[in-house]
Amino acid sequence: MDTGWSFLLKTRRPWADKAVAVSEPTPRSGMSLARRLLIGAALWSLVVLIGGAFLLSAVYRAQTLQLLDEELDGTLRTLTRAVDVSEDGELDYRANALPSDPLYQTPLSGKYWAIVQTNEDGEYIADFRPQSLWDGAVPWTPIDAARPLADPGTIYRMGGEGPNAEPLRMAAQSIILDQIDDPVLLVAASDRRAADQSAGRFTLLLVGAMGALAAGVLAAMWFGVRVALRPLARVEADIAEIREGRATQLSADYPSEVQPLSLELNKLLDHNRSVVQRAQTHVGNLAHALKTPLAVLRNEASDNETPLAGVVRRQTESMRENVEHYLKRAQAAARAEALGARTETGPVVDGLVRLLNRLFAEKGVEVSRSDTLSPVFRGEKQDFEEMLGNLMDNACKWASSHVVVTMANGEAGMFRIDVEDDGPGLTPAEREAALKRGVRLDETEPGSGLGLDIANELAELHSGRLELSDGDLGGLRARLLLPRA
Repeated sequence: MDTGWSFLLKTRRPWADKAVAVSEPTPRSGMSLARRLLIGAALWSLVVLIGGAFLLSAVYRAQTLQLLDEELDGTLRTLTRAVDVSEDGELDYRANALPSDPLYQTPLSGKYWAIVQTNEDGEYIADFRPQSLWDGAVPWTPIDAARPLADPGTIYRMGGEGPNAEPLRMAAQSIILDQIDDPVLLVAASDRRAADQSAGRFTLLLVGAMGALAAGVLAAMWFGVRVALRPLARVEADIAEIREGRATQLSADYPSEVQPLSLELNKLLDHNRSVVQRAQTHVGNLAHALKTPLAVLRNEASDNETPLAGVVRRQTESMRENVEHYLKRAQAAARAEALGARTETGPVVDGLVRLLNRLFAEKGVEVSRSDTLSPVFRGEKQDFEEMLGNLMDNACKWASSHVVVTMANGEAGMFRIDVEDDGPGLTPAEREAALKRGVRLDETEPGSGLGLDIANELAELHSGRLELSDGDLGGLRARLLLPRA
């Protein structure tokens, strides 16, 4: 089966070095910069706000206890002034010097004091107390009184439980009187529930305020990150413009932090273009250097009918075909790697249909197109012409009377072109063999057997593919899947 395609091979640019199609690596889906910054900010805010809330709550609670302790210290000083000794040497007090807070006169009000006389063993002998303490026990027990009794003048503090089972904050101090041998213990106590509730309300208010602050900080951070990363989105859009062929370089209007990246990418693009141009020049020189000696050998052998001359003619022709094939591949690879190439497919298909109708009119083959789509091919027009031209020419050579070309949308980012004929078609084994380089399934037809192989390799170089199957017209269907710009 002839797969040659030569009538569209116009004046070529210099061929590029042999290139190997490398599939694009699948990008790993990593965490975005915005998400990393937001998660980092959220974690840091959480640590700072929780730590701050805990610290402020602890400071406020300590402050309320300090205020309560200062109140108790004032009560102890008042009791010190109120303590007295009677004429018979017994412990007494001056009523007009006692603490004047009305709560001390209300039973179980939560505010208590006591003046306690002890013996040499630290046991309570007698005590004076307000009505608030009623007949309950003195809050500071004899066991706990050992420390203040052993250290007169020093105020000791502790927590405890009041006569009404309320939590107390207590302070105790012992004093020495001249007329009494053993120290006198002074005790002041106050219900601490109000202070604890105040600290709890402050903690709740603080947690709410810190939560609102955290939400505000994260919202501001999210907005700031979006604004800060917007230039990177512009870089992405500009690169897409270059890839689609609407620009050749990145614009220079970027922030100073992104500007070096823009400059380096532009240098890389310029370097890529210069490398491709140099490679095309070198390959062109190589092509001319090889073609001339081959032509000389072929001409010399054509005038000689010896067996050696026949061998030379066959081998030089084989060398010429291989040089043409690999130079075509090199040039196609260079074009496929170039950024920004775009081709409107509709005009190219229509032009090929008209051309092939004229060329195969005598054979009675009619070429038609069954759609009006015109997707944009992401590649050079010359490569698209060569791929589709090889397939359409091959279909016309083997068709009985009809060749139909159909374009349609394909998978994501792709489009497809189907070339069908009503010829004899191919078996699955023949379809597989037809895509191998230089395979000719019918030696009676002219050609080199490289057409389908070239179309297949060009499709692969552009991240596409060629598929052969049975067509609806009864013959072969050749389907090209190519990237859409």
